[in-house]
Amino acid sequence: MKTMTAAPTDDHRLRRWERVAAPYLTALSVVFLVVYAAPILWPGLDAHWRRGCEIANPLIWALFGADYARRLALAGDRARFVRSHWFDLLVLILPLLRPLRALRLVLALKVLNQRAESWTRGRLAVYVGGTTVLLVAVAALAVLDAERGRADATIQSYPQALWWAVVTITTVGYGDFSPVTAEGRLVAVAMMIGGIGLLGFVTGSVTSWIVDRIAAGQKAEEATREDMSRLAEEVRLLRAEIAGLRGTAGSTADQLRAKQDDRS
Repeated sequence: MKTMTAAPTDDHRLRRWERVAAPYLTALSVVFLVVYAAPILWPGLDAHWRRGCEIANPLIWALFGADYARRLALAGDRARFVRSHWFDLLVLILPLLRPLRALRLVLALKVLNQRAESWTRGRLAVYVGGTTVLLVAVAALAVLDAERGRADATIQSYPQALWWAVVTITTVGYGDFSPVTAEGRLVAVAMMIGGIGLLGFVTGSVTSWIVDRIAAGQKAEEATREDMSRLAEEVRLLRAEIAGLRGTAGSTADQLRAKQDDRS
């Protein structure tokens, strides 16, 4: 007799698509970062390579858009999907505007972040450290792309952009380098918000670690006191038992001496 199998639901098909597409999207994110960074880091890049990067950049971004469209088509409740994935849609639409093209990097970072989160689950320090380094490096690329070539810009090289990104995300704010373009300032706002969140997380983590260490020390001290109390009680019982044995031995010896006296 044939058994009837239930057809997969839309949500199941959506999750299956996300599982299958995840490695490819991750690889596309890495390639996207490379083709975005290469012309910025090497201004004298060969014209053919530069042209290839310029073609690959929007092409990969379009593939991200195709993935979003596919997930939207597979979603059971499309309105709910759009509401829960509004940020993905935002960073797909806004880069159509020239001043906001750096937002394409956000989508690539989001994909990498999802994979890194699953790879480093339970290793929070590694995850946060890696995310912070990646954020600083990419933000430096974005601000250099926006600022380079402007007559009034102070950021004209990647080391300068990297220094600016580190100073900004740590909220130090020396002010020796600062963006002057609208796109560069948008990157700066994102870095400032990220820096506040990072400092809050680090502070909370350090505080939690100190509290846990103090609690562990108190628990160890309490356990030591309990062990000492149990040991003292055992010693007391052992002494009482020894005293009882001595008393029994003494009574037995007296009885033997009395018997010997009677015999004599």
